[in-house]
Amino acid sequence: MRGRWRWLLPVAAVPFLGLLLFGLTRNPEFFPTPLIGQPAPDWNLETLEGDTLGLAALEGRVVVLNFWASWCIPCRAEHDVLMRTTREWSDDDVQVVGIVYDDTRRNAQRFLQQLGNEWRHVMDPGSRTAIDYGVHGVPETFFVGRDGRVGAKHIGPVTWEVVRIHVDSLRAGPTPPSGAP
Repeated sequence: MRGRWRWLLPVAAVPFLGLLLFGLTRNPEFFPTPLIGQPAPDWNLETLEGDTLGLAALEGRVVVLNFWASWCIPCRAEHDVLMRTTREWSDDDVQVVGIVYDDTRRNAQRFLQQLGNEWRHVMDPGSRTAIDYGVHGVPETFFVGRDGRVGAKHIGPVTWEVVRIHVDSLRAGPTPPSGAP
């Protein structure tokens, strides 16, 4: 009986070690999304200034939707990249929208006062919009084409290279339906 236990433990450990190694080799920033190529979930939310903004109002432009929070350290790291994005392309061509995730209006406003604010931000009460987009945490950024379809998703802080590649690709992509702005 003692001889069996000597071999049973190592043999039982093999599947466990295999699963562990498989998990360690996977990219933790990759969560597949069924939204790529699909119409972006619509939203109409209150801005930090108190008016409303909806995705439909941005039709015909490339939209960079950035889910962020004031308590998010990586959100601070990507802030300058998003500032550069607003300066690189005109508002008529590319629109950056910050969606405040699981945070208060006051904290979001304080964050933006410290780091600067050159784009619109909306509150997401109850994280309903984040749920619609399948957000797992912040920061997460979605790139929506002029045709209103999700072109790409990025998990973690965006870099200038990531933004430039996705925005340029979507700017060169399908044009909006006729009659769109």
